[in-house]
Amino acid sequence: MNRREFQVSIIKLSGAGLALLHPALKISAGEKSAPRADPELAQGRESSLSRTYVDPRLRGGDGNGSGRDGEGGGGEGDGNSHRLGEGRTPTEDSSDIIELYKRAIVMDSLCAPFVDPEAMPGPEAAAAVHQSGISVVNHTISASDWEGTVKNLASVEALIERFPDAFTLVRQHSDIARAKGENKIGIIPGFQYTAFFEEDTGRVETFRKLGVRIMQITYNNRSNFGDGCLEPGNAGLSKAGIALIKKMNDLGIAVDLSHSGYRTTAEAIDASAKPILISHAGCAAVCPHPRNKPDEILRSLADRGGYFGVYLMPYLVASPTVPTRQHVLDHLTHAIKVCGSDHVGIGSDGSIEKVVLTPAQKADFDADIARRKKLGIGAPGEDRYPYVPDLNGPDHMQIIAEELARRGQPSSVITKVLGANFQRVLGDIWGTA
Repeated sequence: MNRREFQVSIIKLSGAGLALLHPALKISAGEKSAPRADPELAQGRESSLSRTYVDPRLRGGDGNGSGRDGEGGGGEGDGNSHRLGEGRTPTEDSSDIIELYKRAIVMDSLCAPFVDPEAMPGPEAAAAVHQSGISVVNHTISASDWEGTVKNLASVEALIERFPDAFTLVRQHSDIARAKGENKIGIIPGFQYTAFFEEDTGRVETFRKLGVRIMQITYNNRSNFGDGCLEPGNAGLSKAGIALIKKMNDLGIAVDLSHSGYRTTAEAIDASAKPILISHAGCAAVCPHPRNKPDEILRSLADRGGYFGVYLMPYLVASPTVPTRQHVLDHLTHAIKVCGSDHVGIGSDGSIEKVVLTPAQKADFDADIARRKKLGIGAPGEDRYPYVPDLNGPDHMQIIAEELARRGQPSSVITKVLGANFQRVLGDIWGTA
């Protein structure tokens, strides 16, 4: 992680700038919402919610779950299946998860291949990332201006040209399965920053032709299209935002609301004719934070077929606690309970490559945090490095799969969270060609 990356991390960390959640949504720090209705209760069966934390080594697959089944409970099998992937809960201490992971299409809905996106990696670094088992990533290429964004897109093309056996570009839905079949990491170029197409929304169509198929409509602050999560006014979606969403729907570009304010997010979900992405965020009911979404939004997102990716960022837990994989799992299982198992995945907001902090990088980070506090612009949560230490590296998705199994999630749900849900929603938005 170089100096520029630390500056980008600081921008991300500024998502903690609002100490309180927006009152318009009437969400309190301790409020918990009711889980999505469990069809098993209506049929007189044991609720999947009551089975959530049963040690998987003590039970077999019951096959009685549903696609929107609380916290996973049963699977999608017939109750008699013993083949992994048909409802059976994989055991913690067997090769089941390794087998499942190798077969799955694994997708991280916000992830860079490498820590420093501007530097061409060497063969050893490329090989380590390639061996991660990750099939596809949504990789942010947007800069603050047009020229920087074009340069970043060219860097992706150069990476693929340098390592054609390891990386490929995802331009359409069928490229996802192709990347998996060819044992490559597919890169979906995506946008988080909006300034350069606020100047000219015609650039949205231009970049769609260049392969950019996922775009946010705001970052943390206010854009022409709506309020970001740090805007205290929480003004919502603008007329320009409504028009932009229609344009993106027509072009088959996925609308991402990860950094948008609560009202903007809710109104954009309603305005969109296609499912919406929240590619990288957390659950406000688990940890109140402006970058974490309340249950009302999660339910609305799922009701319209959308997708919610849980990130691996410090905002999963209140400062000064350093987040761990268990905090990630707390958010994941809560999201599954609220959204249903068909609508949740992982958007790490990091890199496949392991972050190794040097003393100089740590000093740069600490100095910038001190400067922000002195200026009065520091926000809660900016006192920790922007990743989860025990999920730092190419194996982060496999570790999450193992942890889901330990919490009693069946193989069908684990496969969805690993990537099937993200693959499905992109097909719904882009088309399945």
